[in-house]
Amino acid sequence: MINWIWFFMIFSGVVAAAAQGRFDLVTNAALNGAKDAVAVCIGLISILVFWLGMMRIAQDAGLLEKLARLLGPVARFLFPTVPPEHPAMGYILSNMSANLFGLGNAATPMGLKAMEELQKLNPDPKTATPAMCTLLALNTSGLTLIPTTIIGIRLKYGSLEPTEIIGPTLLATMIATSMAVLLDRYYQNKTFDRSGMLKPHLK
Repeated sequence: MINWIWFFMIFSGVVAAAAQGRFDLVTNAALNGAKDAVAVCIGLISILVFWLGMMRIAQDAGLLEKLARLLGPVARFLFPTVPPEHPAMGYILSNMSANLFGLGNAATPMGLKAMEELQKLNPDPKTATPAMCTLLALNTSGLTLIPTTIIGIRLKYGSLEPTEIIGPTLLATMIATSMAVLLDRYYQNKTFDRSGMLKPHLK
């Protein structure tokens, strides 16, 4: 769906420019957009390298293991069908930890690996399990303590107080994550039984 939305926006822009005989606007927008994209990416490298380095230091110091243990009871509550010692649980905890620090680029590979491991536990490969749905809901809502990427973008564009976004971001993501978990539980109870299988009337 998102591909069609982007296609419509680009196509309508080209058509509007053609109707006005201003193809130069399309060319300038494409070139300026490409230039701004490269500039933003380069500007974000420093902040991402810093926080990834901090995460590595935290990992070597054992802080991530302590955070994972702290999040362990939460993860077991959210993912009751995943065995605690299964590799999927480790990737889920890593994904949650990275998201808390706003490291979406670091969280994504962990999320993909978690999905791969959850698929190994899936009795029906064509149907997402409750754990998969929960992981997707959590990543979509994205509970974040430190919005690293947003801070980097605000720094890039000269914000005088780039970190003032932390409070609103924390509040917004707490509300979003709470609603995601509540809706996830509601639809799971309607769709799946306690073993994680589809209820008979839905098969």
